[in-house]
Amino acid sequence: MHPFNQRIQSALAARQSQGLYRSRTCLERQDCQVLATGSLSQASSPHHAKRCLNFSSNDYLGLAQSPALVEAWQQGLTLYGAGSGASPLVTGYQPAHHRLEKQLADWLGYDRALLFSSGFGANQALLFTLLQKGDLLIQDKLNHASLMEAGMLSEATMRRFAHNDTDALAQLLAKQTNVTSAETVKMVVTEGVFSMDGDCAPLSAMQALCHAHQSLLAVDDAHGCGVLGDEGRGSCDQAGIRPDILVVTFGKAFGLQGAAILCNEDLAEYLVQFARHYIYSTAIPPAQAHALSQACNMIQQQHWRREKLQELGHILAEALDPAVELVATDTPIKPVLVGDSQRAVAMSEQLRDRGIWVSAIRPPTVPVNSSRLRITLTANHEPSDIRQLANAINEVFHAQ
Repeated sequence: MHPFNQRIQSALAARQSQGLYRSRTCLERQDCQVLATGSLSQASSPHHAKRCLNFSSNDYLGLAQSPALVEAWQQGLTLYGAGSGASPLVTGYQPAHHRLEKQLADWLGYDRALLFSSGFGANQALLFTLLQKGDLLIQDKLNHASLMEAGMLSEATMRRFAHNDTDALAQLLAKQTNVTSAETVKMVVTEGVFSMDGDCAPLSAMQALCHAHQSLLAVDDAHGCGVLGDEGRGSCDQAGIRPDILVVTFGKAFGLQGAAILCNEDLAEYLVQFARHYIYSTAIPPAQAHALSQACNMIQQQHWRREKLQELGHILAEALDPAVELVATDTPIKPVLVGDSQRAVAMSEQLRDRGIWVSAIRPPTVPVNSSRLRITLTANHEPSDIRQLANAINEVFHAQ
């Protein structure tokens, strides 16, 4: 056997023996339900399909299935065609992109917004482009993989602080201030809402520390924008701050796909000139930008979606057995801590047998011994759906 093939097979076998093997499942989605037709690695037939209530979607506001948003995308296709045809600096930057960027900047309170095809790409562009050798990057230990990978691969020195621990951040900033020069760029990066725990960063205290130590603050608010704050402006608005740099993504509450970096005028122009992820990537389709403008309007105007999420969260907390370790959050992300990876997978499969789709999240996505069921609520769920979920969790919890 070729050494390369042996390496691949050994890695796959190790992942399987550790209970960490991941499999894709082909799903047909209808509102807050999914129709599972089997693993893509195995043959499946229609009579094996199972309909489940979906509690694993990041479509928090339920916009992805909204007729108004679907119509907006169809209208965009009629106006602009299917694709942008080029990168933004060639011929890919079109009126729909310009309007969306201005709309985002006005809504979220920044000079400029710059569109990217994914949140992963936006985060990587941000850190790779802005940080140079000798600069200092300080990250929360639970930041998204896109931020961690970019930090490790950038020329800057990266340090991490314990999750949401402002004392640890203060000590790290004070220590590093003593060993850096006046020319050193310092940047603290955090998520606004953490995707696996559903908790919010202490943004007000973090901004105060950054100001005291002349450090930039960048916030990835992928899971907060649309859900929190006045008119859905996000976790920073809720905390009463405006960070130097804000990243928002469109694959969660916006119901679509893509991302934007919000910042001042000079920084936006710097990214246009030097960010390879922006310069050498095809621009998002203008039809999508047109639909995203509609999503922005719906987020700002349809307050009932956020109010319903709060109501559903209260119902879940009341209906679950007190023995179930539900993490209390102010967001639609409601983790149930399990600990053992294999037990989390077993519970997820038993819930699926009961018509409930909840994903088991295991290492390396989360720390060892902190595997969980990651429940996400959407505005399309009804109170009866939540009670059905809670009853099923109570059953499988006590069956273990």
